[in-house]
Amino acid sequence: MAASGPLLRWLWHGYLKKHTGLMGLAVAFMVLEGSMLGALSYLMQPMFDDVFVAGDGQMLIWVGIMVITIFVVRAFSSVVQKVILTQVALRTSAALRFDLLDRMMLQDGAFHQQHPPGFLIQRVQADVGAVGEVWRAIITGAGRDLIGLFVLFGVAISVDPVWALLACVGIPVLVLPASAAQRYVRRYARTARDLGAYLSTRLDEVFHGIVQIKLNALEDYQSDQYRNLTKRFIGTETRAAFGGAAIPAMIDIISGLGFMAVILYGGSEIIAGEKTIGEFMTFFTAMGFAFDPLRRLGGIVGLWQTAAAAIERVKELLDAPLMLTSPDTPAKLPEQDLDIVLENVSLTYGETQVLRELSLVAEAGKTTALVGASGAGKSTIFNLLTRLVDPQEGSVRVGGVETTELDLADLRGMYSVVTQEALLFDETLRENILLGRTDVPDDRLRAVMDAAHVSDFVDGLPDGLDTRVGPRGSALSGGQRQRVVIARALLRDTPILLLDEATSALDAQSEKVVQTALDRLSAGRTTLVIAHRLSTIREADKIVVMDRGEVKDSGNHEELLARGGIYADLYRLQFRDGKTVVDRQVAEALGTGGDFPREAGAGLIARLRARLFGNV
Repeated sequence: MAASGPLLRWLWHGYLKKHTGLMGLAVAFMVLEGSMLGALSYLMQPMFDDVFVAGDGQMLIWVGIMVITIFVVRAFSSVVQKVILTQVALRTSAALRFDLLDRMMLQDGAFHQQHPPGFLIQRVQADVGAVGEVWRAIITGAGRDLIGLFVLFGVAISVDPVWALLACVGIPVLVLPASAAQRYVRRYARTARDLGAYLSTRLDEVFHGIVQIKLNALEDYQSDQYRNLTKRFIGTETRAAFGGAAIPAMIDIISGLGFMAVILYGGSEIIAGEKTIGEFMTFFTAMGFAFDPLRRLGGIVGLWQTAAAAIERVKELLDAPLMLTSPDTPAKLPEQDLDIVLENVSLTYGETQVLRELSLVAEAGKTTALVGASGAGKSTIFNLLTRLVDPQEGSVRVGGVETTELDLADLRGMYSVVTQEALLFDETLRENILLGRTDVPDDRLRAVMDAAHVSDFVDGLPDGLDTRVGPRGSALSGGQRQRVVIARALLRDTPILLLDEATSALDAQSEKVVQTALDRLSAGRTTLVIAHRLSTIREADKIVVMDRGEVKDSGNHEELLARGGIYADLYRLQFRDGKTVVDRQVAEALGTGGDFPREAGAGLIARLRARLFGNV
């Protein structure tokens, strides 16, 4: 319990303190509910001595009225405090979830690589849910059960202090076993929380990769992985449950010893005529009523250890430092001459150096293409420009201003990004284009849809613009998803455009439509293009050739071919030496399995090759 104090203080000051009034009202009703047990046990003495033994009929009526009053008050106060506490628990859990989500969306890419989506979902949903439950249990225990115990022990002491002392004789024996049980529960609860996060991550990967699982016949493999992980989770949760149940069980045993001592000692006094049956029944009822609150309070100790493991995990995420933040006094956003300059930039991920003293310039209003093998650092440049990562050395400037000097939201508001992964949300097509904007008139929305060729297919959808696109846009084709993303970019109307393999995953027909939309989008904007297919960037104003994190050459298409080097080699590989590869892909497009049909004319083949791979 050493760490319990700081955790409780954090919970109180961060989330519970603002609900002090409601919790105070709930505690008042819990006190009322708990004290009713004491009042009921106190009635046992007049009921037995004055009614059952002395035969006082008038007292019988008053006792009956008091009993029903006690139960009505107890029922009313129970309903009120439960409703209030449920509201407080839901509000505080929601506030904690909001804070967690906000914090995690501000974290950088390295954080999200270390914490997969399933892990974070487990923290936001399950762990915060556990925290909400324990708040309610602790407040209930502190109010109803603790007050009930005080009242009931007060009644017991008023009957006979010696009996009350005998009833508690075994409590000191609980200290060491209860402390050991708490540590046991805490340890296994932490492990169970981690395993729960791994289970969530596994499910997230299975459902997002369901197509690849089917294509590679991985159903049994994935099922076995999930089953084995679940078995470990069940074993760990069972151990934690054992520790949590051990504390109330020990209370049962100690309470039984106390009851036995009272029966032996008090029974002899009743036989001797020193105590009345009514006194014994009042005492016995009070201690009997105290049994359940005492067990619940013991259970709360185990519950707290389980919840504390969840709270620690949640607090770790909230306390994780933000590596990429806006400066305290941001520079003014540049409005013109938006040249992009990287100067002597070096960047290392772990022990891998991604960029090595890289320098390049992308001139305002022109198209600059980045080419090179996979791993050359092209996408890293986009991450630097948008400050998804900062370099360890060097300078990144937009319009003459360091990116680190600009407000993050303002900086990212300068870019429109279109990648090969056209991420859509499980919302309507309209919402996927607008992305929360409410200031877009219908004619403006229609214009960007026309320019992005979204209008070509929207009327064929079941509900038009109000058709839900499915998880990650699964109800649309790849080309349709790309066009929706381009419509977003057109609507943003930003001065800088970043295109990362925007057409690489499309078929020839979709690529042609999407490329036309991209040409419209890039007109008059500072544009950076990443492309492996050289036919798509031949008309770029500048082509920057990269290799292993360095700029090896730059110029336009003709200049780079004339100089030879990496670009010329890539060009020959794709369009000359690799002509047989191109021809094979053309043949596959014709459905011939890799060989040209003899009846296919040379003109047809040439046109198809040009359609698939550009003017080679």
